[in-house]
Amino acid sequence: MKSSEGDSAAGTLSIGAIAARFDLATHVLRHWETVGLLRPARDAGGRRRYGADDLTRVATILIMKEAGLDLTTIRRWFGTSDRATRHDVLRPAADELRSRIAAAQASLELVEGGLNCEHEDATQCPNYRRLITERAGPESWPQSR
Repeated sequence: MKSSEGDSAAGTLSIGAIAARFDLATHVLRHWETVGLLRPARDAGGRRRYGADDLTRVATILIMKEAGLDLTTIRRWFGTSDRATRHDVLRPAADELRSRIAAAQASLELVEGGLNCEHEDATQCPNYRRLITERAGPESWPQSR
């Protein structure tokens, strides 16, 4: 890393450098500090200095937010060293992600069914209709008379 990116002799980064590294606004890092997610060291002038552990923490926050976790849940997860408590914090998020992944996979199958259909109108294709019925459930369709 170049010194122009905020390095110091101690191998820490300035708030601007870490924000640039993760494509964040500096106020986001300040907010995360305010809510207890980050605790950067301070230099003699009181400026924030971020080390390797802070980089890991920022990356973890971003990944967890991308997965749908809110800052309160992330703070609770960071705030415990007890394995069972960490599992209790993350288990609902894992369940929600599994559900979202299953829904996305089912949607992808429908899209691919439409892409692979040779009918003029994919909604008239028996294979596509089967996919729709499987996705929506047979109880969703009116009974034929």
